Amino acid sequence: MTTMNDAHVLIIHEVDEYQKWKRIFDDAADMRKAAGEIEFQLLAYEAEDRRLVHFSRWISLDAARAFFESPELVEIRRIAGVRAPEFIYLREIEAGQL
Repeated sequence: MTTMNDAHVLIIHEVDEYQKWKRIFDDAADMRKAAGEIEFQLLAYEAEDRRLVHFSRWISLDAARAFFESPELVEIRRIAGVRAPEFIYLREIEAGQL
């Protein structure tokens, strides 16, 4: 069982239009928080600015899966112009700073 400190999700997907996607992403902040997302980072591929990485920390992997696999989120992704999302559920085993 994952704990608050070690549940992460890495999502890689392409979006039709970044600004439209970002508005919808921002509008869903309260929904994501209520579902258990603690923090996130957004990154774009260097040579493909519509190919995004959403890296987030969650209260649990079960909470993250329930959220991302919900019919409501499937529809939100469709409206936001998300193509071929890849979800990778990760358990942190170590972290540090150099």
